[in-house]
Amino acid sequence: MTLQNFDQLLKKYADLLIYKGINVTEGDYVNIQTDVNSIELTRLLVAAAYEAGAADVHIQWSDDQIARLNYQNQTIDQLKEVPDYVVAESDYYIEKRAKRLAIRSTDPNNFKGIDADKIAAANKAKSIAMHKMRLATQANVVSWTVAAAAGQAWAQLVFPDKSPEDALDALWDQIFKTTRVYEEDPIKAWDDHEAKLQEKAKYLNDQQFDQLHYTGPGTDFTVGMPKNHVWESAGSHNEAGQIFIANMPTEEVFTAPDSFRAQGYVSASKPLSYGGVVIDGMKFYFEDGKVTKVEASQGQATLEKLVEENDGARSLGEVALVPHKSPISQSNIIFFNTLFDENASNHIALGQAYATSIQDGTKMSQDQLKAAGLNRSTVHVDFMIGNGQMDIDGIKADGSVHPIFRNGEWAF
Repeated sequence: MTLQNFDQLLKKYADLLIYKGINVTEGDYVNIQTDVNSIELTRLLVAAAYEAGAADVHIQWSDDQIARLNYQNQTIDQLKEVPDYVVAESDYYIEKRAKRLAIRSTDPNNFKGIDADKIAAANKAKSIAMHKMRLATQANVVSWTVAAAAGQAWAQLVFPDKSPEDALDALWDQIFKTTRVYEEDPIKAWDDHEAKLQEKAKYLNDQQFDQLHYTGPGTDFTVGMPKNHVWESAGSHNEAGQIFIANMPTEEVFTAPDSFRAQGYVSASKPLSYGGVVIDGMKFYFEDGKVTKVEASQGQATLEKLVEENDGARSLGEVALVPHKSPISQSNIIFFNTLFDENASNHIALGQAYATSIQDGTKMSQDQLKAAGLNRSTVHVDFMIGNGQMDIDGIKADGSVHPIFRNGEWAF
């Protein structure tokens, strides 16, 4: 690396993820999912976790090249097999209330050219097998953080005109900028950022809109809101009441819509990398809460498999508000990574809603959540819809209309 003071910055980043992201405290179990290309960062994370008092730090490694070889050489039936020991390990760490940190550095196009049926079948099988962990994270039973590390293939996709070394430097630079690592005290900077986002969430929670109406290029879309919905922002609380940051970076204020009420059409404003395939030019049509038609200029087959072959994938599980002038958006960079691109743009998600998005949702059964309008699904896939021309109105039960966004920016 030629990035100035890279070693010191990487250490600050590791400390930020451990002390502020998942907020490791004395006696905690920690589970880190990471890539073989991120070994230097991973070692710093492990050291920081133990320094913070962790009792055990467990690493789960992945590798793009091996993952692709598996898809190329295994049958669909083999790819659908999830060994019992993998599920048992996951259940063990739920019981230990292990704090989960996922480091993403994968090539967004890693599975380009792989049979879409294989990708769909494997993703569905893994999601079903790991349903206990999925429910535990989406109800914030455990602390969890998703963050990024620069990978060579990813960097060169984002910065195709730079040399391999310069592209990697440029991607690390963006990761450090957007996570506030360049600040003298990144943790304090995050505390201040949390407070600003929470002001927006409080206003929306006080309003309790019945519907949201989105208009913009290729979009005229209305979605209902459940009674007693809860808008959240940076800073969530786990089962024990400890605070954590689910996504780093984050610029969003989000909640769950009423999965039974969505009407109209909405166009994506950025590409989506899903299952190792880049999907672009997406448009979704909704009637009575469900997707009735999807279009894509690239990755159409993968998109169709997503909505057709996963339970609950035709309905929405999240609506999130992000101003167009957010720092990530102003970088004018398409990251081909949802963690970053969703924080440059308003977005919505197909699939599972978070139980925390409704009052007392973590105390409800799955059937109760569904009855309240919170979608139940085996997937949760965000796609970006915001732009500088988007307007959003909040509509109350009495029919009154209140501006939330004008020309892509907060209107209050």
